Amino acid sequence: MTDTNDDDALTLYGQPFGSRLMLGTSRYPSPAVLEQAVHRARPCMLTASLRRHGALGADASHGFWQLLQRLGIPVLPNTAGCHSVQEVITTAEMAREVFATDWIKLELIGDDYTLQPDTLQLPTAAAELVRRGFKVLPYCTEDLVLCQRLLDVGCQAVMPWAAPIGTGQGPVNPYALRLLRERLPDVPLIVDAGLGRPSHACQVMEWGFDAVLLNTAVALARDPVAMAGAFADAVIAGRAAWRAGAIEPQTAAQPSTPVLGTPFWHQA
Repeated sequence: MTDTNDDDALTLYGQPFGSRLMLGTSRYPSPAVLEQAVHRARPCMLTASLRRHGALGADASHGFWQLLQRLGIPVLPNTAGCHSVQEVITTAEMAREVFATDWIKLELIGDDYTLQPDTLQLPTAAAELVRRGFKVLPYCTEDLVLCQRLLDVGCQAVMPWAAPIGTGQGPVNPYALRLLRERLPDVPLIVDAGLGRPSHACQVMEWGFDAVLLNTAVALARDPVAMAGAFADAVIAGRAAWRAGAIEPQTAAQPSTPVLGTPFWHQA
């Protein structure tokens, strides 16, 4: 199931995708549940951590890699757990060899408690990855200036958080997110981290964001497969609503029934 028509495909680094949902691959109850969730959601990409891949042990890592290949969904490796630019570069280069892709989700953590991105070092890391030929999707905050700097160094899309990773709070700073969309109208913006409910995904898509990336909200749901489907449907609905053009909120009631032709005493 895809959420776009041919004339409305998500395009990243010149490559079109048939879905506007990205899905993480960690914390699922079992590989079988992960596989079923992916089949239900049909995401455009699956994120995978090189460090997690290596920490599983040789047999488990091989089985996980076989699962990803069997699913047939493009893999987006990430640099999760990195705290320095050099760590990022090393992990990205290893991921390129392991997963045979130039795509990379740049994660550079500045605070272990909130897992907030290191906003000071992020542009430097992104610039070096771009120089090395990576297609960089940087995980960042909703800060407009930071996002502009990431674009300046060569990133063709940015991935602002809605809330800290795994919290499920939904958009905690709607003003900043909507301002980001307004000020960067032609840049692919993917909401990454902090979404907890399908309504959160639908909301940011209604604001005009181009895609969402999920993991915890699906993997830790009571029924991950059903939740994957709910998020997929929500993304489709949100995109359709944005394209349709929702009405602006009004401060006063507006009649939905025309008054023309009704008795004058009903028009007071």
